[in-house]
Amino acid sequence: MVKKRHTAQDAGESIPAVAFAAPAGRPAGVEVLTLAELRERADACALAVPHRPDFHHLLVVDEGRLRHTVDFRKYELSVNDWMWVRPGQVHHFGNLSGVKGRLVLFESGFLDPATAAAARLEDWFGPAVHHPEGEQARAVDCALRHLHQEFGALRGLPLEVHIEVLRHLLAVLVLRASRMSAPAGGGEARGGAGAVRGEGDGRAPDGDGVCEASETFLRFRDAVERGFTRSRRVEDYARQLGYSPRTLSRATAAATGVGAKEFIDRRVVLEAKRLLAHGDQTAARIAVRLGFADAANFAKFFQHRTGSTPISFRTEVRGPA
Repeated sequence: MVKKRHTAQDAGESIPAVAFAAPAGRPAGVEVLTLAELRERADACALAVPHRPDFHHLLVVDEGRLRHTVDFRKYELSVNDWMWVRPGQVHHFGNLSGVKGRLVLFESGFLDPATAAAARLEDWFGPAVHHPEGEQARAVDCALRHLHQEFGALRGLPLEVHIEVLRHLLAVLVLRASRMSAPAGGGEARGGAGAVRGEGDGRAPDGDGVCEASETFLRFRDAVERGFTRSRRVEDYARQLGYSPRTLSRATAAATGVGAKEFIDRRVVLEAKRLLAHGDQTAARIAVRLGFADAANFAKFFQHRTGSTPISFRTEVRGPA
Protein backbone atom coordinates (compact mmCIF):
# COMPACT_ATOMS: atom_id res chain seq x y z
CA MET A 1 0.00 0.00 0.00
CA VAL A 2 2.77 2.42 0.93
CA LYS A 3 5.19 3.30 -1.84
CA LYS A 4 8.10 1.45 -0.31
CA ARG A 5 6.03 -1.62 0.49
CA HIS A 6 6.35 -4.79 -1.51
CA THR A 7 3.28 -5.56 -3.64
CA ALA A 8 2.84 -9.14 -4.74
CA GLN A 9 0.38 -10.52 -7.23
CA ASP A 10 0.36 -14.21 -7.93
CA ALA A 11 -0.50 -15.55 -11.34
CA GLY A 12 -4.00 -16.57 -10.32
CA GLU A 13 -4.79 -13.47 -8.32
CA SER A 14 -6.66 -10.65 -10.01
CA ILE A 15 -6.69 -8.33 -6.97
CA PRO A 16 -3.28 -6.94 -5.96
CA ALA A 17 -2.24 -8.61 -2.71
CA VAL A 18 -0.13 -6.34 -0.50
CA ALA A 19 2.27 -7.86 2.02
CA PHE A 20 3.53 -6.05 5.11
CA ALA A 21 7.10 -4.77 4.81
CA ALA A 22 8.58 -2.62 7.54
CA PRO A 23 10.34 0.60 6.48
CA ALA A 24 14.12 0.56 6.77
CA GLY A 25 15.28 0.87 10.36
CA ARG A 26 11.83 0.16 11.82
CA PRO A 27 10.60 -2.89 13.77
CA ALA A 28 8.85 -5.55 11.71
CA GLY A 29 5.17 -6.18 12.29
CA VAL A 30 3.85 -2.71 13.14
CA GLU A 31 3.97 0.81 11.75
CA VAL A 32 2.37 4.06 12.92
CA LEU A 33 2.10 7.07 10.63
CA THR A 34 -0.04 10.09 9.87
CA LEU A 35 -2.16 10.42 6.76
CA ALA A 36 0.16 13.26 5.71
CA GLU A 37 3.10 10.85 5.83
CA LEU A 38 1.06 8.33 3.87
CA ARG A 39 0.42 10.91 1.14
CA GLU A 40 4.13 11.71 0.94
CA ARG A 41 5.25 8.09 0.68
CA ALA A 42 2.50 6.53 -1.40
CA ASP A 43 1.32 6.95 -4.95
CA ALA A 44 -2.20 8.43 -4.82
CA CYS A 45 -3.20 6.32 -7.81
CA ALA A 46 -2.00 3.16 -6.05
CA LEU A 47 -4.01 4.03 -2.95
CA ALA A 48 -7.11 4.52 -5.10
CA VAL A 49 -6.81 1.07 -6.70
CA PRO A 50 -8.63 -1.74 -4.83
CA HIS A 51 -6.09 -3.97 -3.12
CA ARG A 52 -6.08 -6.81 -0.60
CA PRO A 53 -3.52 -6.31 2.21
CA ASP A 54 -2.56 -9.19 4.48
CA PHE A 55 -2.33 -6.91 7.54
CA HIS A 56 -4.63 -4.71 9.63
CA HIS A 57 -5.38 -1.02 9.03
CA LEU A 58 -6.61 0.91 12.08
CA LEU A 59 -7.33 4.52 11.14
CA VAL A 60 -8.81 7.56 12.87
CA VAL A 61 -9.79 10.87 11.25
CA ASP A 62 -8.66 13.99 13.15
CA GLU A 63 -9.72 16.65 10.64
CA GLY A 64 -11.74 16.72 7.44
CA ARG A 65 -13.73 13.92 5.81
CA LEU A 66 -12.39 10.73 4.27
CA ARG A 67 -14.12 8.48 1.78
CA HIS A 68 -13.11 4.86 1.91
CA THR A 69 -14.47 1.70 0.33
CA VAL A 70 -14.27 -1.73 1.96
CA ASP A 71 -15.72 -4.74 0.13
CA PHE A 72 -18.29 -2.71 -1.85
CA ARG A 73 -19.39 -0.70 1.17
CA LYS A 74 -18.73 3.01 0.77
CA TYR A 75 -17.98 5.00 3.91
CA GLU A 76 -17.51 8.68 4.59
CA LEU A 77 -15.59 9.18 7.81
CA SER A 78 -15.63 12.42 9.76
CA VAL A 79 -13.73 13.63 12.83
CA ASN A 80 -13.23 10.95 15.52
CA ASP A 81 -14.50 8.16 13.27
CA TRP A 82 -12.34 5.04 13.42
CA MET A 83 -12.04 2.45 10.67
CA TRP A 84 -10.68 -1.06 11.07
CA VAL A 85 -9.87 -2.91 7.82
CA ARG A 86 -8.95 -6.55 8.37
CA PRO A 87 -6.50 -8.72 6.42
CA GLY A 88 -8.03 -10.14 3.26
CA GLN A 89 -10.61 -7.41 2.83
CA VAL A 90 -10.48 -5.50 -0.45
CA HIS A 91 -10.39 -1.75 0.05
CA HIS A 92 -9.19 1.52 -1.42
CA PHE A 93 -8.75 5.10 -0.25
CA GLY A 94 -10.57 8.14 -1.52
CA ASN A 95 -8.96 11.57 -1.85
CA LEU A 96 -6.67 12.17 1.12
CA SER A 97 -6.22 15.89 0.39
CA GLY A 98 -7.37 18.04 3.29
CA VAL A 99 -7.75 15.06 5.61
CA LYS A 100 -5.71 14.70 8.78
CA GLY A 101 -5.55 11.47 10.71
CA ARG A 102 -3.42 8.66 12.05
CA LEU A 103 -2.97 5.13 10.79
CA VAL A 104 -1.67 1.96 12.44
CA LEU A 105 -0.62 -0.95 10.23
CA PHE A 106 0.10 -4.25 11.93
CA GLU A 107 0.30 -7.97 11.35
CA SER A 108 -1.86 -10.24 13.48
CA GLY A 109 1.21 -12.25 14.47
CA PHE A 110 2.88 -9.22 16.06
CA LEU A 111 0.57 -9.60 19.05
CA ASP A 112 0.62 -12.50 21.48
CA PRO A 113 -2.11 -15.15 21.02
CA ALA A 114 -3.99 -14.22 24.19
CA THR A 115 -4.30 -10.59 23.10
CA ALA A 116 -5.28 -11.62 19.56
CA ALA A 117 -8.06 -13.80 20.96
CA ALA A 118 -9.30 -11.18 23.43
CA ALA A 119 -9.33 -8.48 20.72
CA ARG A 120 -11.04 -10.83 18.25
CA LEU A 121 -8.44 -10.20 15.54
CA GLU A 122 -9.84 -13.12 13.56
CA ASP A 123 -13.34 -11.60 13.51
CA TRP A 124 -13.32 -10.62 9.84
CA PHE A 125 -17.07 -9.93 9.92
CA GLY A 126 -17.31 -7.15 12.49
CA PRO A 127 -18.32 -3.56 11.60
CA ALA A 128 -15.60 -1.56 9.86
CA VAL A 129 -16.48 1.88 11.25
CA HIS A 130 -16.80 3.00 14.86
CA HIS A 131 -17.46 6.32 16.58
CA PRO A 132 -16.46 6.11 20.24
CA GLU A 133 -17.62 8.85 22.56
CA GLY A 134 -16.81 10.17 26.01
CA GLU A 135 -14.41 8.15 28.13
CA GLN A 136 -14.24 5.41 25.52
CA ALA A 137 -13.01 7.89 22.90
CA ARG A 138 -10.46 9.41 25.26
CA ALA A 139 -9.09 6.00 26.23
CA VAL A 140 -8.57 4.73 22.68
CA ASP A 141 -7.08 8.06 21.57
CA CYS A 142 -4.66 8.03 24.51
CA ALA A 143 -3.59 4.49 23.60
CA LEU A 144 -2.91 5.53 20.00
CA ARG A 145 -0.96 8.65 21.00
CA HIS A 146 1.24 6.64 23.36
CA LEU A 147 1.92 4.02 20.66
CA HIS A 148 2.67 6.71 18.05
CA GLN A 149 5.06 8.49 20.41
CA GLU A 150 6.91 5.29 21.27
CA PHE A 151 7.12 4.21 17.63
CA GLY A 152 8.96 7.41 16.74
CA ALA A 153 11.98 6.90 18.98
CA LEU A 154 13.94 4.21 20.79
CA ARG A 155 13.99 6.43 23.88
CA GLY A 156 17.28 4.98 25.11
CA LEU A 157 16.02 1.40 25.03
CA PRO A 158 17.70 -1.59 23.38
CA LEU A 159 15.90 -2.52 20.16
CA GLU A 160 14.47 -5.76 21.54
CA VAL A 161 13.02 -3.91 24.55
CA HIS A 162 11.63 -1.19 22.28
CA ILE A 163 9.85 -3.86 20.22
CA GLU A 164 8.32 -5.38 23.35
CA VAL A 165 7.11 -1.95 24.46
CA LEU A 166 5.48 -1.47 21.05
CA ARG A 167 3.89 -4.90 21.29
CA HIS A 168 2.35 -4.09 24.67
CA LEU A 169 1.18 -0.62 23.60
CA LEU A 170 -0.37 -2.05 20.44
CA ALA A 171 -2.11 -4.66 22.60
CA VAL A 172 -3.67 -1.88 24.69
CA LEU A 173 -4.82 -0.09 21.54
CA VAL A 174 -6.41 -3.08 19.82
CA LEU A 175 -8.09 -4.23 23.04
CA ARG A 176 -9.59 -0.76 23.42
CA ALA A 177 -10.48 -0.56 19.72
CA SER A 178 -12.16 -3.95 19.73
CA ARG A 179 -14.60 -2.66 22.35
CA MET A 180 -15.49 0.56 20.53
CA SER A 181 -19.15 1.13 19.78
CA ALA A 182 -20.29 0.99 16.16
CA PRO A 183 -22.39 3.96 15.03
CA ALA A 184 -26.13 3.45 14.90
CA GLY A 185 -27.47 2.30 11.55
CA GLY A 186 -25.48 -0.85 10.90
CA GLY A 187 -21.95 0.45 10.97
CA GLU A 188 -22.35 3.76 9.13
CA ALA A 189 -20.08 6.64 9.98
CA ARG A 190 -21.93 9.26 11.98
CA GLY A 191 -22.64 12.38 10.00
CA GLY A 192 -21.37 10.81 6.78
CA ALA A 193 -22.72 9.11 3.75
CA GLY A 194 -22.46 5.79 5.56
CA ALA A 195 -22.25 2.40 3.97
CA VAL A 196 -24.17 0.91 1.13
CA ARG A 197 -24.78 -2.70 1.95
CA GLY A 198 -25.72 -5.44 -0.50
CA GLU A 199 -27.79 -8.56 0.06
CA GLY A 200 -24.93 -10.93 -0.65
CA ASP A 201 -22.04 -9.15 1.00
CA GLY A 202 -20.94 -12.20 2.95
CA ARG A 203 -20.99 -10.43 6.29
CA ALA A 204 -22.83 -11.11 9.45
CA PRO A 205 -25.36 -8.48 10.51
CA ASP A 206 -23.65 -5.69 12.44
CA GLY A 207 -24.11 -5.44 16.16
CA ASP A 208 -23.05 -7.37 19.21
CA GLY A 209 -24.01 -10.86 18.02
CA VAL A 210 -20.58 -11.78 16.68
CA CYS A 211 -18.88 -10.44 19.80
CA GLU A 212 -20.81 -12.96 21.88
CA ALA A 213 -20.60 -15.73 19.28
CA SER A 214 -20.27 -19.29 20.51
CA GLU A 215 -17.14 -21.37 20.09
CA THR A 216 -19.12 -23.54 17.68
CA PHE A 217 -19.80 -20.62 15.35
CA LEU A 218 -16.26 -19.28 15.59
CA ARG A 219 -14.84 -22.65 14.56
CA PHE A 220 -17.34 -22.90 11.71
CA ARG A 221 -16.62 -19.36 10.53
CA ASP A 222 -12.88 -20.02 10.41
CA ALA A 223 -13.40 -23.33 8.60
CA VAL A 224 -15.56 -21.59 5.99
CA GLU A 225 -12.89 -18.95 5.47
CA ARG A 226 -10.35 -21.67 4.78
CA GLY A 227 -12.57 -23.91 2.69
CA PHE A 228 -15.33 -21.99 0.89
CA THR A 229 -13.60 -22.44 -2.48
CA ARG A 230 -13.67 -26.20 -2.02
CA SER A 231 -17.07 -26.86 -0.45
CA ARG A 232 -20.40 -25.06 -0.04
CA ARG A 233 -22.01 -27.98 1.81
CA VAL A 234 -22.86 -27.56 5.50
CA GLU A 235 -22.51 -31.32 5.89
CA ASP A 236 -18.84 -31.19 4.92
CA TYR A 237 -18.04 -28.59 7.58
CA ALA A 238 -20.10 -30.44 10.18
CA ARG A 239 -18.13 -33.64 9.51
CA GLN A 240 -14.83 -31.78 9.63
CA LEU A 241 -15.63 -30.04 12.93
CA GLY A 242 -17.46 -32.91 14.64
CA TYR A 243 -20.88 -31.27 14.86
CA SER A 244 -24.23 -32.04 13.34
CA PRO A 245 -25.44 -29.76 10.51
CA ARG A 246 -28.33 -28.68 12.75
CA THR A 247 -25.91 -27.61 15.49
CA LEU A 248 -23.90 -25.51 13.04
CA SER A 249 -27.03 -23.87 11.67
CA ARG A 250 -28.32 -23.03 15.14
CA ALA A 251 -24.97 -21.56 16.23
CA THR A 252 -24.63 -19.55 13.03
CA ALA A 253 -28.19 -18.23 13.22
CA ALA A 254 -27.67 -17.19 16.84
CA ALA A 255 -24.47 -15.30 15.97
CA THR A 256 -25.38 -13.81 12.58
CA GLY A 257 -29.12 -14.08 12.02
CA VAL A 258 -28.71 -16.41 9.03
CA GLY A 259 -28.30 -20.16 8.72
CA ALA A 260 -25.08 -22.01 8.02
CA LYS A 261 -25.81 -22.56 4.32
CA GLU A 262 -26.68 -18.89 3.82
CA PHE A 263 -23.48 -17.90 5.62
CA ILE A 264 -21.37 -20.04 3.28
CA ASP A 265 -23.14 -18.78 0.16
CA ARG A 266 -22.69 -15.13 1.19
CA ARG A 267 -18.97 -15.68 1.62
CA VAL A 268 -18.76 -17.20 -1.88
CA VAL A 269 -20.75 -14.31 -3.36
CA LEU A 270 -18.48 -11.76 -1.68
CA GLU A 271 -15.38 -13.37 -3.18
CA ALA A 272 -17.05 -13.61 -6.59
CA LYS A 273 -17.90 -9.90 -6.45
CA ARG A 274 -14.32 -9.05 -5.48
CA LEU A 275 -12.90 -10.99 -8.40
CA LEU A 276 -15.43 -9.69 -10.91
CA ALA A 277 -15.11 -6.06 -9.85
CA HIS A 278 -11.36 -5.82 -9.39
CA GLY A 279 -9.91 -8.20 -11.96
CA ASP A 280 -10.09 -9.28 -15.56
CA GLN A 281 -10.50 -13.02 -15.18
CA THR A 282 -13.33 -14.54 -17.20
CA ALA A 283 -16.40 -15.91 -15.47
CA ALA A 284 -15.16 -19.38 -16.38
CA ARG A 285 -11.82 -18.80 -14.61
CA ILE A 286 -13.58 -17.40 -11.56
CA ALA A 287 -15.95 -20.37 -11.55
CA VAL A 288 -13.01 -22.78 -11.36
CA ARG A 289 -11.33 -20.72 -8.67
CA LEU A 290 -14.47 -20.78 -6.51
CA GLY A 291 -15.02 -24.49 -6.89
CA PHE A 292 -17.86 -24.59 -9.43
CA ALA A 293 -18.04 -27.36 -12.00
CA ASP A 294 -18.37 -24.91 -14.87
CA ALA A 295 -19.23 -21.30 -15.76
CA ALA A 296 -22.91 -22.11 -16.25
CA ASN A 297 -23.31 -23.39 -12.68
CA PHE A 298 -21.46 -20.37 -11.35
CA ALA A 299 -23.61 -17.95 -13.37
CA LYS A 300 -26.80 -19.64 -12.16
CA PHE A 301 -25.63 -19.48 -8.53
CA PHE A 302 -24.53 -15.85 -8.81
CA GLN A 303 -27.72 -14.68 -10.52
CA HIS A 304 -29.90 -16.48 -7.98
CA ARG A 305 -28.01 -14.84 -5.10
CA THR A 306 -27.65 -11.33 -6.52
CA GLY A 307 -30.30 -10.93 -9.22
CA SER A 308 -27.57 -10.18 -11.76
CA THR A 309 -25.37 -12.23 -14.07
CA PRO A 310 -21.62 -12.11 -13.39
CA ILE A 311 -20.97 -10.06 -16.52
CA SER A 312 -23.83 -7.65 -15.77
CA PHE A 313 -22.47 -7.16 -12.25
CA ARG A 314 -18.97 -6.44 -13.57
CA THR A 315 -20.38 -3.90 -16.05
CA GLU A 316 -22.48 -2.27 -13.34
CA VAL A 317 -19.62 -1.72 -10.91
CA ARG A 318 -16.92 -0.88 -13.49
CA GLY A 319 -18.93 0.76 -16.23
CA PRO A 320 -18.90 -0.29 -19.88
CA ALA A 321 -15.50 -0.95 -21.39
